[in-house]
Amino acid sequence: MGNQPGTEFTLYEVRSGAAVITLNRPERRNALSPGLITEVYDHLTAAQADDAVRSIVITGAGKGFCSGADLKRQPGEGESDRIVPYPDLLTAIWEGEKPVIAAVNGHAFAGGLGMVAASDLVITAEEAMFSFSEVRIGVIPAIIAVVCLRKLGPHHGMRLFLTGDRFNGRQAVEYGLAHKAVPRDDLWSVVQEEIDAINLGGPTAVVECKKLVRAVPDISLAEGFELTQGWSRRMFQGEEAAEGMAAFREKRKPSWAVAVDPSGSSS
Repeated sequence: MGNQPGTEFTLYEVRSGAAVITLNRPERRNALSPGLITEVYDHLTAAQADDAVRSIVITGAGKGFCSGADLKRQPGEGESDRIVPYPDLLTAIWEGEKPVIAAVNGHAFAGGLGMVAASDLVITAEEAMFSFSEVRIGVIPAIIAVVCLRKLGPHHGMRLFLTGDRFNGRQAVEYGLAHKAVPRDDLWSVVQEEIDAINLGGPTAVVECKKLVRAVPDISLAEGFELTQGWSRRMFQGEEAAEGMAAFREKRKPSWAVAVDPSGSSS
């Protein structure tokens, strides 16, 4: 896969067709620093360019997912020679072609919720706690609101932003911020199920599904039908569709299916 980006603040590996990015500052509950943000962005870029990667997982080391901005950081600490702005990272998650799964292993507060909301699929530990805690220190969740309100909507967003109240994984599902809440010990097995399900889809179809979901809700009905009719024709006329339908008729797996063994490796 060639050289990987630096890993001073993160870990990166590819397994079962998924690039796993782990925030690796457990002593700071994986708080956001310029260096960490830049490394995650670079890992995302590498994963998007790697043909062996079908999906991307973002998770945290230790007991927390991400505690938000590192309020204990000293000037210059946790920085790299090149700094990627946090909005650029959130945009890369939201707009990147390959689906991003947030595996929320523990607490996710303030700015850390930006990565959760920007992700396409969110699986959280039931025990994980969430909070838009900015108001408690006299600031607002301004930047992350751009992605968070797209998931929460103004109804839930208003209360959670105003109060800074904590809520758990099950409540995150109710609010629309997560898809599934599971016991912490089951988190990775459920994430693996999502990875395996994505691997069953055509690589191009998966990419186009993410584009479809991002595009259609923001346009009118007439614009939507005009856009999607042409989109549908192009997909049905593609080589991937021909292979998928042939595999269905012949009762075999399509050529793109990733075989996964119990060890978690793929072939």
